[in-house]
Amino acid sequence: MIVRRQLAPLALATLLLAPATVRAQDARRTVEARIVNDGRVVLEDVPDVPDRIARQLNRYQNVRSASLQDFTTDGDGVYVTTRFGQVTQLHRVGMPLGARTQITFYGEPVSGVSRRPGGASLLFGMDEGGSEFYQLFLLDEANGEARRLTDGESRNGSARWSRNGRKLAYRSTRRNGRSNDIWVMSVDDTSSARAVVEAPDGSWYGPADWDRTGRRLLVSQYVSIADSRIHLLDLKTGGLELLLGGEESPASYLGVSPTFSADGHGVFLATDAFGEFTQLAYLDLKTRDLSIITGSIPWGVQSFQLSDDGGRAAFLTNEEGVSRLYLLDPATHHYAVVEGLPGDGLIRGLEFGPHGRQLGFTLNSATTPSDVFVLELGRRPLDYREVVRWTKSEVGGLDTESFMAPTLVDFPTFDAVDGETRRIPAFLYLPEGPGPHPVIVYIHGGPESQYRPGFSSTFQLWLAELGAAVIAPNVRGSSGYGKEYVKLDNGFLRENSVRDIGALLDWIAARPDLDEDRVVVYGGSYGGYMVLASLVHYSDRLLAGVDVVGISNFVTFLENTQDYRRDLRRAEYGDERDPEMRAHLDQISPDRHAEKIEAPLLVAQGQNDPRVPVTESDQIVAEVRAAGFDVWYMKALNEGHGFRRKENRDLFNQIVVLFFDRYLNSAPTKPRSTAPHSSR
Repeated sequence: MIVRRQLAPLALATLLLAPATVRAQDARRTVEARIVNDGRVVLEDVPDVPDRIARQLNRYQNVRSASLQDFTTDGDGVYVTTRFGQVTQLHRVGMPLGARTQITFYGEPVSGVSRRPGGASLLFGMDEGGSEFYQLFLLDEANGEARRLTDGESRNGSARWSRNGRKLAYRSTRRNGRSNDIWVMSVDDTSSARAVVEAPDGSWYGPADWDRTGRRLLVSQYVSIADSRIHLLDLKTGGLELLLGGEESPASYLGVSPTFSADGHGVFLATDAFGEFTQLAYLDLKTRDLSIITGSIPWGVQSFQLSDDGGRAAFLTNEEGVSRLYLLDPATHHYAVVEGLPGDGLIRGLEFGPHGRQLGFTLNSATTPSDVFVLELGRRPLDYREVVRWTKSEVGGLDTESFMAPTLVDFPTFDAVDGETRRIPAFLYLPEGPGPHPVIVYIHGGPESQYRPGFSSTFQLWLAELGAAVIAPNVRGSSGYGKEYVKLDNGFLRENSVRDIGALLDWIAARPDLDEDRVVVYGGSYGGYMVLASLVHYSDRLLAGVDVVGISNFVTFLENTQDYRRDLRRAEYGDERDPEMRAHLDQISPDRHAEKIEAPLLVAQGQNDPRVPVTESDQIVAEVRAAGFDVWYMKALNEGHGFRRKENRDLFNQIVVLFFDRYLNSAPTKPRSTAPHSSR
């Protein structure tokens, strides 16, 4: 189905001032729209994808992965999520490398699965159309029937079982749609659900852990990445006591869900109150003494898990983007790194088996997709025997030996630290051959996130099929490099992160194996903003950009993002209600400078996105077209913040390859100014 519509006439002044590279010279332009994927995807000005590209990408698009969710009741099997149809569903695996038996069969992805203590029923979360308004369901594995526990309208998550499995604590916006309160319900009587902590408008509270008596609940409060707090809730009296953090002593207590010790006398947690990185610590609830456990590890602790009996623990660190797994004796606080894991990579989803003799996790690397592994443990808390692989996901018939791993590099930027030029870390993937290679700059979202070298079939596709190098910078504002680094782009400093991309372009120009005349940028969410901002400032040095669910105007973004997350984003970007900040946010927004985006642009968006509303993509597409420049626009009506359905992801990846093939590999070399480059 093809629909044609005309754009509004361009103003005469715009035409007279248009640069020589304008590709649409007519006063009126026609946008050609096609509806595909059973009417669920609208494509505007996107050419037909040749069959050769679909065939070329087929194997890469049939790579699978598996993620550990929990152990079975007896510990002889595991529950995993994986995809054999369009979306991820729950499966059971009964033995190492055994068959995956599908348990759920929904049209939407299933996530956040946990087994009910003492039983075989399973809790999981599911939303509709990517809206992220997750509902909680309880599945009876014996008969395959699931019942919804939550109201069907609010946003729910962060569910925690009481130790006896009778009650559930969870985060919900049910009270007013804006506040992330904590609710508790008796699972066998959903009418018992009640809010036990009411958060101020727009703030975030979440349950962290029940004590063994079921009378106390640890509560996490998120204000910003640099300010989080831990409270203790007395469920009988309703008293909420601040344990750590607050306006007078702001610090981060993120990365580790606070956990009661087995005797209930203390709490394991992570904090950056005493250094640049989060350290594992123990709080004595009687004396309120806080002792640091991992003071000798110069990296951030990002996960902690205690066995059901409290006799063993494990934690993860993030060491220059790579995960390290440690075992911990909760009684002595001694710990030891686990050696002999199958390659350096990313680990997540730590889960102890019900008898404490196994530690399961999900692991992937730059060259292998996510799979489930189980570490067989010894008699003592720090002893272990072997790591056993439980799943081996399909790789579409590709030879993983040919996959490329990245090199950790860094490049100088425009400012200094202690008198030395600041250096920005990045991961560089190089294809085979001497080069010079075209370059795809991949910018992560967040912004308080970090590119880490996990598996990406998309990167391997770009390397092998396009012959392009891929570089993923962790510009200022990224996490993983200390609490000061993550603050360097806040508020009025926002565009300094864009200047880091300019410095990266200088670095690319200095390398003989990279082609400075063939560089494109790609990013999603906040990374989408970075793509647009990079095109505003560096269109003369970039051939094209791909913006996926990106922010185009910070003011309209903050005004239109979902109520439950608006204040959380103001802490990062600035408060648009303040006149000075509003003027600044508006001034740096890409849609205010659309006439400077001269390089071709591909925009992709989910209609139901609760984080970055569809209006952000609509308005940048309209502004760039009005300025007379090319935009391909893909809008999925059944998606939210990114594409979770295979048919939509496949189509998007094919369009990206077609876009890059046209503007990266087939484009003539761009004429360059003889003036020296600047990172601004």
